Amino acid sequence: MVSVLSQEQFEELARLGVRVEEALRLECVGGRIWEKPMPDGDHAEIIAWLTRRCVQADAGWWLHVGQGLRVEQGRKGNARPDGCLAPSDTFVGQGEWADAEGVLMAVEVTSRDHHTDRRDREDKPKAYAETGIPVYLLIDRDTCEVKVHSQPDGGCYEMVLTVPFGKVVSLPDPVGVDLDTEPLKGWVH
Repeated sequence: MVSVLSQEQFEELARLGVRVEEALRLECVGGRIWEKPMPDGDHAEIIAWLTRRCVQADAGWWLHVGQGLRVEQGRKGNARPDGCLAPSDTFVGQGEWADAEGVLMAVEVTSRDHHTDRRDREDKPKAYAETGIPVYLLIDRDTCEVKVHSQPDGGCYEMVLTVPFGKVVSLPDPVGVDLDTEPLKGWVH
């Protein structure tokens, strides 16, 4: 069902949802309201591993976890990437929902829910490309693959590189980091 809420109404609904249940994290991407699942231990370890790798590449970067972004054309959507790679001070003073200006890479790790296919593989790549985020990294625990989306052009990424877990993948500029994905094999169950 497509949302009839304005962005301001959605953001208020998301704030109220957290008051009702602390674990309730809502997103509105592609005109649909999604409940973002709570991460499991393997999911958290993947984000920690990626954070360490990104900070090793550039000490001024941070993989911001839980930061909401205004996405899509006209910034009419609201997404909560599993991680946003950006300079460490990018979101200072911006609040719960920030502009994506300065985000180098959005990261999603697939969850064990039935909406991950549509949300992480279809709606979010489109939203992040429309927003102009240079790189979208999808760590797909269902297919045991890493998908690197780059070269955003309007509503899509022109380049998508798929690499199986266990191989080295090069994240394109502005990230410019090589990731050995071998450790990901241990966090898939």
